[in-house]
Amino acid sequence: MPHTRKAGPFLAAAAATAALVGLCAAPAAAAKASATDHTLAQGTRFYVEPASKAAKQSLADLKAGDKTGAAAMAAMASYPVAQWFTGTAEPAQTTNDMAKLQAKAAVEKRVPVTVAYNVPGRDCSQYSAGGAATSEEYAAWVDALAKGIANHKTVVILEPDGLALSPAYCGGTAEQQTARLAEINGAVNRLEQQPGTVVYLDAGHSSWQPVGTMSKLLIDGGVARAQGFFLNVSNYQTDSNLVRYGTQVSKCVWYLRNTAGAQPGDCPDQSWPAADADAWYASHVPAGAELTHFVIDSSRNGQGPWTPTASYPDAQEWCNPPGRGLGARPTTDTGTPLLDAYLWVKVPGESDGSCTRGTAGPTDPEYGVVDPIAGAWWPDQAHALAANASPALTFNRDLLHR
Repeated sequence: MPHTRKAGPFLAAAAATAALVGLCAAPAAAAKASATDHTLAQGTRFYVEPASKAAKQSLADLKAGDKTGAAAMAAMASYPVAQWFTGTAEPAQTTNDMAKLQAKAAVEKRVPVTVAYNVPGRDCSQYSAGGAATSEEYAAWVDALAKGIANHKTVVILEPDGLALSPAYCGGTAEQQTARLAEINGAVNRLEQQPGTVVYLDAGHSSWQPVGTMSKLLIDGGVARAQGFFLNVSNYQTDSNLVRYGTQVSKCVWYLRNTAGAQPGDCPDQSWPAADADAWYASHVPAGAELTHFVIDSSRNGQGPWTPTASYPDAQEWCNPPGRGLGARPTTDTGTPLLDAYLWVKVPGESDGSCTRGTAGPTDPEYGVVDPIAGAWWPDQAHALAANASPALTFNRDLLHR
């Protein structure tokens, strides 16, 4: 799972870029939790980092005389993107880094979206391998994050791939799976001690785990004590498929938790005919049931998933697919009661890894170059995502309103 790196001391230059292209933030709504509230309210406005990689790219494009590219990157930079915490710092520094983010968000009176990405054995030891060395080290790191959050309202995307790609689904042992579930549960418990955290757990995406399997993983991971789950982080599935999948997962979670003898395989999954699945859920889940909410990462799904036109030993459809675009802009105005928000969780413009599509490499045959490592900024990809955005990319005028 690709991740972002910490931004360097670039605030002044980013501000200059912002001034040139109209990217200026203004206070909006209070971000401090006045009382314990772990929900995400309609109308929440998310923090926009002025020193983002897109803002830096806008300045670089402007210096190079590319006004079109500069404008596109400034427009991209005007939208909120999640800040990733990946365990690269000691606990004290992690607390300090999170506190700095909270301080910046508080000035703007906006809510930061953060990602906790440091669970032991993360990404099944693939492109974004790493994570804490032990469960104890991970618990200490989560504690450090929580201390930095303090009493501020904060969205926490807890461990992308942490459940959908947990050890049981990538060749791990039963002991490793038990440890993973304990780690996620412990993280939920610790983060929920902060009065304003809004925690979402990993539920993969609509073309991955069956509904019943994913629902049981969420239950075992502690979703009942969180706000809900997230879908499509660093992937490209369409909003319509994700909303349908998320709704089915939410209903299946209710069914498994409230029905004696219920089994994950009982729940219709995404392979069922829609009418048959809808009829089953209507007969097994009461209309007034309290269902689990979810959010969708729409940072790169504007064109939907990629269908390769060439034949590869392993097409790696998830890895830097060509021709993709930005999706729905971050908002809590979703029009779907269970869908709390569209968010940009994966940083658009960051590489998914050095993809070879099963060939001998080292180049990516779709691009004819060696892709940047996971998490590295890729200007060409950033510009392509902006050009292919659906809906078309425009500047975030919300930043101009007090």
